[in-house]
Amino acid sequence: MYARNERQSEGIAEMRKQSYLITFLHRSLPAPALPLRIRLWSVMMLGMMGLLGLHAAFSDYDFMPNLGGDIAGWMLLTVFLTAVACEYVDSSLGMGYGTTLTPLLLLMGFEPLQIVPAVLLSEFCTGITAGWLHHRDGNVDLLRDPKVRKTVISLSTLSAIGAISAATLALSISKYWLTLIIAIIILSVSFVILATIRRQLRFRTGHLMALGAVAAFNKGLSGGGYGPLVTGGQVVSGLSGKQAVAITSLAEAVTCLFGLIAYCCMAAAIDWSLALPLTLGALMSVPLATLTVRKMPERLVRGCIGGATCALGVLMVIKLLF
Repeated sequence: MYARNERQSEGIAEMRKQSYLITFLHRSLPAPALPLRIRLWSVMMLGMMGLLGLHAAFSDYDFMPNLGGDIAGWMLLTVFLTAVACEYVDSSLGMGYGTTLTPLLLLMGFEPLQIVPAVLLSEFCTGITAGWLHHRDGNVDLLRDPKVRKTVISLSTLSAIGAISAATLALSISKYWLTLIIAIIILSVSFVILATIRRQLRFRTGHLMALGAVAAFNKGLSGGGYGPLVTGGQVVSGLSGKQAVAITSLAEAVTCLFGLIAYCCMAAAIDWSLALPLTLGALMSVPLATLTVRKMPERLVRGCIGGATCALGVLMVIKLLF
């Protein structure tokens, strides 16, 4: 009995020594290196911020004479960082770029005719880039998944039809009631996403096309509300959250292209002093955003989409009422 207890004590002591050794070796090993994309992104981001900071601090020296035009140095840096933050959210959740960026630019003192073409241009560039990177990171298969291809083509086609229809019917429909209806739809979609977060819904083309048509029409009429409806609508229609974010990026890029063409046809010039920093800042955030989506669990992606959709729907209702 005594010998057996002694052997057990020796075994426990040996196990403790091994655990101490494993802990020591684990702490002695170097931390795993960051992915190459994160390292490159960090270098480029710090480089851009450094150049913009120098441009702001030493305004007498033109470090970047072709960027920013007449915009003050510190304002240029602020626009760049704002675009980085807004596009990171948009490329991660499929919504929020124009909805948040446009009011912020208005508060900074820019005119609507400066903002809208610049936002459309930057969102077109980032939508194409985000769609490609989402495909490359495995968040969506744009080439071999027929369901994804069909959704992209359908939503892109609806974008063109919605823009034309909105231009035709804009004078005969009350914008207040249309926005209220869309806000209610967005809230309903968010509730369905959050209520079914633990379930995989069956893909329904009809539901998706209906929501896509409403979203495209609203985008052409008011310039907003596209991302929450389309991204949330895809999740409710049975697509995964990661697929929905990637498809929305591509579809919205097509919508922005049509909008940009319309502005150019109306002889509205693009303010490159605003468009360039916006586009550069937005593009900087895309590689990090698509990598974030790849690393996030699907349930977390769906939860974030549902929460963001609900928040934007509530904000639309508040703006209408107050």
